[in-house]
Formats: sequence, C-alpha cells, structure tokens
Amino acid sequence: MVSSVLVANRGEIACRIFRTCRELGIATVAVYSDADAGARHVREADAAVRLPGVAPADTYLRGDLLIAAARAAGADAVHPGYGFLSENPGFARAVTDAGLVWIGPPAGAIEAMASKTRAKRLMGGAPLDPAAVTEADLPVLVKAAEGGGGRGMRVVRSLTDLPGELAAARSEAAAAFGDGEVFVEPYLEDGRHVEVQVLADAHGTVWTLGTRDCSLQRRHQKVIEECPAPGLPGPPGAVERALCDAAASAARAIGYVGAGTVEFLVTADGRTHFLEMNTRLQVEHPVTEAVYGVDLVALQVRVAEGMALGAPPEPVGHAVEARLYAEDPGREWLPWAGFVHRLDLGDGASWVRRRGLRGGGPGSSIYGPVAPHPQGTPSLGPQIHGSIPDPRPCDPDASRPFVPDAPWVRVDSGYEDGDRIPVHYDSLVAKVVAWGRSRDEAVRVLGRALSRGRVHGPVTNRDVLVRSLRHPEFRQGRMDTGFYRRYLGELVGGGGGVVALAALAAAVADAQGRSPFGGWRNVPSQPQVKRYRSSPDGLEHEVRYRLGRDGLTAEGFPGVRLLEAAPDRVVLETGGVRRAFDVADYGSEVHVDTPHAGSYALIPLPRFPAPVSHVAPGSLLAPMPGTVVRVADGVAVGKAVAAGQALLWLEAMKMEHRVVAPADGTLTALHAVAGRQVEVGELLAVVTESEEPS
Repeated sequence: MVSSVLVANRGEIACRIFRTCRELGIATVAVYSDADAGARHVREADAAVRLPGVAPADTYLRGDLLIAAARAAGADAVHPGYGFLSENPGFARAVTDAGLVWIGPPAGAIEAMASKTRAKRLMGGAPLDPAAVTEADLPVLVKAAEGGGGRGMRVVRSLTDLPGELAAARSEAAAAFGDGEVFVEPYLEDGRHVEVQVLADAHGTVWTLGTRDCSLQRRHQKVIEECPAPGLPGPPGAVERALCDAAASAARAIGYVGAGTVEFLVTADGRTHFLEMNTRLQVEHPVTEAVYGVDLVALQVRVAEGMALGAPPEPVGHAVEARLYAEDPGREWLPWAGFVHRLDLGDGASWVRRRGLRGGGPGSSIYGPVAPHPQGTPSLGPQIHGSIPDPRPCDPDASRPFVPDAPWVRVDSGYEDGDRIPVHYDSLVAKVVAWGRSRDEAVRVLGRALSRGRVHGPVTNRDVLVRSLRHPEFRQGRMDTGFYRRYLGELVGGGGGVVALAALAAAVADAQGRSPFGGWRNVPSQPQVKRYRSSPDGLEHEVRYRLGRDGLTAEGFPGVRLLEAAPDRVVLETGGVRRAFDVADYGSEVHVDTPHAGSYALIPLPRFPAPVSHVAPGSLLAPMPGTVVRVADGVAVGKAVAAGQALLWLEAMKMEHRVVAPADGTLTALHAVAGRQVEVGELLAVVTESEEPS
C-alpha cells in the first residue's frame, strides 16, 4: 500500500493530486523551484523539497533530483502528473529501480507510445522524411516526438519555412520535455480532435471511458474540452465505438497499465486518423470524471497498488471544461505573468461548497464497498463513485446511476489570491468545469460561472472563452480545429459602451473612497476628471462628471442616473435599466465586474500625462519578460531584412514567441543575445526602414 506520494510536478496538477491523496489518507510531498517557493502546491503539501534554480531543465526535468527528493522526504511512490517527465520512460525506470512505486504505466508501454514516431509505426502509420517533403505534401505539421500540450508544434505551409520551423520546434521541445526530437506528418485542416480515455489494470482489464472533444485549440493546445464528444459524423454511435475499440486495442497491444488517452482526428465524412497516445493523465480528465462519476487519480493509485478494475461505470449527463490562461488572445495569445489579486470563479462552485465539498475544487470523494473480483483480486468497479467534485453518493446498485438534481461547477487551480504567476512555466491559471444533465445546460452554466467570476490581475483569455461557449457554431456542436482561425477576430474585442460605463463607475467609486462626502459638492464647480487606460486594448477613457444636489451629471452619458455609490460598488441606471458595478481598486489597477456585461481592467492615469520618452522608429521591444532562446542565422547589424522576417525568438511560460522585422530595411542595432533574460519593454533590436525611391 502506498503511504506517501511525491508529485513530480507543480501548479494545478500537483494540487489536484494532493487532494485525492488526502482523501485516501496518503501523505504528500511537493517539489519546487526557486520561482515556486511560495506557490500553492508547496503550501498544500505535507512536506516539500527545494529544487535549486528556476529553469525546468535545472529543476522539474531533473529526474535524479526528483528521486533524491522522494528519498529525503520518505515518499514511497511518485506520481508524475502531466508534462515535464510524465512520459519519460527513463524516469519511470529510475523510479522503480530506486524501489519506489511508479503511479503510471510501465516504462515499456511509455516507450512504445510516448514517442509519437514509434507510436505511429505501431498503429500502422509512419512520419514523413523532412528531407523528402515536397510542395505536394504541404501543409505539414512539425511535432515533438515526446510530450504534448502543443509545445514543439509548427504548421508549415511553405518549403522555405521548413528548416526554420524544424529548428524552432526542436528548441521548444528540448526546453519543455528535455528531448528535442521532432518529426513531420501531414497536416489535416479543420478536423475534429477527439480522444478516448483509457484505464487499464495489471490483470488484463481495459476500460474505455467514452470520448472527449478537444477541437477548440490555440497554438495546437486545447482550450475547451467536453465529454462526450457531441455530434460525431456517421450513424449514431458508430464513430465512437470505432474509436473506443481502437483505443482499447492499442492499450492491450502494449500491455498498458494505468490512465492514458488515445487521440484521433475525425474528418467531416467520418474517417478517423490516429494522432498519438498520451501515456499519462490529461489536463482535461475532469470532464470524464464528472460524466462517469470516478476519481481517475484514486484509480491510478489503486491500480499501482495492484488492485483490479471491475465493470466500467456508465456515463451520466455532459461536462465541459474551459482552460483559463494568463494570456492576451488579441496579441497572438501572448502569455502574461504577474500578481493575482483575486481569483474567484465560484458562482457555480459556491453550490459545490454548500454541498460540503471544499472551495470549488476537488473535494471529498465518496467510496463504496469494494466488490470481490472473480479471480480473487480486490476489484475497483462502479461501486466506487464520488467524482471530484461530483456530489452523487455511492449507489450499491450500479444499474441505477444517481443523477444530481442540479448542475454544478468545479474549479481546479494552482493559484489563490495573492499568488504570483511566474514567467518560467505554463500560463494556466485554472480549469473550470461544468456538469449538466444535457450539453446545453453544461455549456450555459460554464459560461455563467466564467462571466460572473472575479479574475483580477494578469490579462486572461476569459472573455474569449465566454464568447466561444456562446458562439452558434460551438452551441450547435459543429466546431473543428479551425474554429479560432475563423472566428478569433470577432471573439476578441472591446466592451463598447460598457467599458465607458465601467470607467464612470470606477471614477464615482474612487470619489467615495477619497472624500467623506463621496465627491458630492453643494456649489457649482469644475467637473471632476479621471483618466483610465483599459487593459489589454490600451484605449484611454476620460471621465468628466459632477456630483451635486441633482445627482450625477457626466459628460457623454446622457440619461445615466446614479442610484447607489460606495468605494466598492456603484449602481447606475441607463436606458431605464438598473446596472450594478463591483469595483476593486488595487492602486495600480482597478477591476470593475458586472453581472450583465463582463469584467474590465482599468489602469488609472495621471490627470496631466508625464512626458513620454522617445522610442526610435523601428525599435523592437520585448513584448513579455523572458529569455532570448536564439537569434536567426545570418542576422547581424548592417544586414538587410525583409518585413515579417524572423529575427529572434523569446521563450516564456513554455511558449516561444517570434520577433519579426516590422518592415523592409536594415538592422541597425541588435541587443539580443541567446540566453539573455529580458524584461517587458526592453529594447531588442532596431530596424531602419528602407527609403522608398522618389
């Protein structure tokens, strides 16, 4: 029996695993880099071991340090989570060689499937030879052989771009997974990304827990996932049965044990193409837990202890997950780091809390009696319920699955109020999952929980998530992997007139906080003026208003009436409709939340702008803090460059960002050097634009 687990990971997944371990009475051990010394996963663990340094290659990718940490803390098992070394067969072997329990598949199974090149050959396919790719093969996808999460992936539509994209993918894969091997395969546009959750024991039983649709992706990384996959083409159930059969066959062929996912691309005419098998727990596993009423982490632990699976559980309802990232979708999904002032996505999670489960995240698991297995081995069957945080109780009669009387929301996060999102790792802030009796109900509840939540701090993709969930193509279940390529422009946008009302509410709230009379004046006076810049669009908003005997008078807001005012809440009436604005002032930024039109971040500006330092035309500034991973071959001061030409690459939050020439011209300054750390706004290079002939 496992008594103490070291989680060889960080952030949200470490917190997720710790919660189940607590429910099972298992002690927990965290590891942390110097950048994560105050992180939530460190606070939640029973013990924690420092990994000196900040870069993944020096910390979370050091298998020797992780095993030493397990020994030092007295752990007898290691759970790899996902990412980092979770699909590294060498690490799995080292763990078992050290006498520790590996909570994952056997090293041989990882070896067979974790390398996508070997997996494709096993499944009857083969990658393309990069040197033999022709125009007829385009577009192609360059892909990391190890790992996942969209890292080390590049779509190539021109042969001239292939060498550079191969180099970029190798660099990104090496930084994320410790292995720079990549391969090339045909790129099938606008298919459905559908996967099958498998769970297998060491006694020959393989469960397939339905399908998940993961088609909404950016940078080849999933953003919204759901279970089961809706509206698959062909006769009802035919494609799902084919995918589940193929997944089970793949698991049996390699002697798979534990949790894993087999991923496919499904075309509009119902053809299926094997993509890869992820030999680990997936980020999106909560939607399967919600629908099937299981705790996959608990099952991983018990399978690792040698217990056998019984009959698989039956699905109930529908679940949808949205990944909340600290990033700016309007700037090519640029990741953000920074301070989390407030993180509360509990509009639906408060219902979960009322049911006695903890804080909107994975809470108490309810386990039923263990049924005897025909071979005499203890069995894990449908008697074990208690999804996290599915509130349905254990029902000893598995033929009568309990259906909750209301939808619910689950929040998994590695952050709490006051935490800082570091620049060195993934930008995932939280996963928000909604379960409903139908897909429409789950989608509606998830959209409400996201839109009414409080997310104060770095820029996030929250608005795009809400608009995606409410988009007609998604609501009808007709989405594919080209969704954001087609619709991102309409999903990214300002708040129109509402952001101006939010700025007015912020100004009135500020007056309440500054004056014992709340900004009210008994004599005519000049209007009070407040200036804000909305984030992330950078637009400026000037509010000119008076508060007097007749109430609020604000320039540009005819007919707007002030009904209530306090430092943290303002209620306005506009067009005969009462609208409330909750205001949180953190000094350097103000967040305004509304139940009717989303949330807005405003940066207070001085009334009289300070002189702006001059930036030379053609200056290329770092769009984010990060590391210069490389400078393009042949790029040097005095060399001619073309508009759009990649000059250098920055790496931050496990993603690479290209810095390109803004115009045809000459590179007149180059301050970037490979390996150098840069801050946001730091000068990287200068391109002097070519003069057009007169």
